[in-house]
Amino acid sequence: MVDTSKQVTLAAVVGAHGIQGELRLKLFTDDLAHYPLLQAGDATLTLKSVRPGPNGAVARFAEVTDRTAAEALRGTPLTVARTALPPLADGEYYHADLIDQDAVSTDGTPLGRIVAVENYGAGDLIEIERPGGKRFLVPVAAGVDDLGPPIRVHAEFVEA
Repeated sequence: MVDTSKQVTLAAVVGAHGIQGELRLKLFTDDLAHYPLLQAGDATLTLKSVRPGPNGAVARFAEVTDRTAAEALRGTPLTVARTALPPLADGEYYHADLIDQDAVSTDGTPLGRIVAVENYGAGDLIEIERPGGKRFLVPVAAGVDDLGPPIRVHAEFVEA
């Protein structure tokens, strides 16, 4: 079951760009322009423009008007409600939907919970934390039988 009350991070502020309040962003989405309102902590920011920039994007928000205000947002995640994301096709998933889900082996053994979804270039990996704190990675494409919930992992991909 998907928790639709979650906030999903679409970008993070990495710094200011220029003196007029533009922000340099690290993007976690293909097109930030689809989301005119973003949360930055307790504040709501109105996206005026976004364009490719050095190592990410450069965005202008109505509420950020100078470099000082832009610098104050450094490190701030920009989020939207899970309900603002577009619907998915069969077989697709949002990383945020997998986090905190229970994981079980295809033989029925409880494994723990999903604590992260990583991608180092060869496909998504889910990180499972066992009750004792030990963690291990499983490739989604080859190691996951069903995205659940609970998420079912092929037994041969389970670390002891």
